[in-house]
Amino acid sequence: MSETIQTSGQEQRVLLHNEIEKHVRPDTFPLAIRVLRPGEEVSAKAKRPLRDLHVQLSICQAITMSRRYGWAIALGGEDVSCPIAKAVFHFEEPLEFYTKGNLAHGMYAETQACGELSEAAVPKFTKEESGTIVVSPLNRAEFEPDVVVVYGNSAQVMRMVAVSLYKTGGAITSEFSARADCAELIIRTMQADSAQVILPCYGDRVFGQTYDHEMAFSFPYRMASDVMEGFAGTHRGGVRYPIPSFLHYQAKYPATYEKLNDMWKEQE
Repeated sequence: MSETIQTSGQEQRVLLHNEIEKHVRPDTFPLAIRVLRPGEEVSAKAKRPLRDLHVQLSICQAITMSRRYGWAIALGGEDVSCPIAKAVFHFEEPLEFYTKGNLAHGMYAETQACGELSEAAVPKFTKEESGTIVVSPLNRAEFEPDVVVVYGNSAQVMRMVAVSLYKTGGAITSEFSARADCAELIIRTMQADSAQVILPCYGDRVFGQTYDHEMAFSFPYRMASDVMEGFAGTHRGGVRYPIPSFLHYQAKYPATYEKLNDMWKEQE
């Protein structure tokens, strides 16, 4: 894999995309996501929801559009409709009404105190970390991603977990809350600088229309070379998708079927 390790830029993104398509076979495009730093400009090819689609979107909607339509989408605060996303990505100052748990209370949490704990558990950007979020299919991305995201079924996500651990061993640690998976996909992956298994949240299913069978896997783009080596190494070791079925056995049939087999044997 030395050639893969030495490539960079667009070539590496295409190679990584091709490896994911070959070994994981996801139903939707693997995604590149970047949070733009001060001074970085949005590509003219990227759609701005408010300007170009004349609507504000939740971040999970934009992610689904990108992975299903193949669009590049850029979201600043003016493009985002979801109040939780506005708060945790710091497009707006998180008001006490939010931090004290009022959004979770009565829906996800029995008491306001429980709701406050639930909101505190959601990863958040500081004002300095905040920036326009750009989402694009990985092989078409005109930027270096912070994060790569792949949606798939549990077996496909398992394949990605095995790949991400090939060079290090050990296990992946992820957190699940059934809320704000956009923050887990992007913010937690960036802040933890580690791969994450993502359980799509309620909003991702309602607004992003993520299917019941889908999960997601995210990893920092800095892991691209290791992930590609992981695909090659685990494939050699026999860890593959689709999962091969064990078929080297002799079936046991109903008694009448077996009786007919026995009758033939008696005639030999």
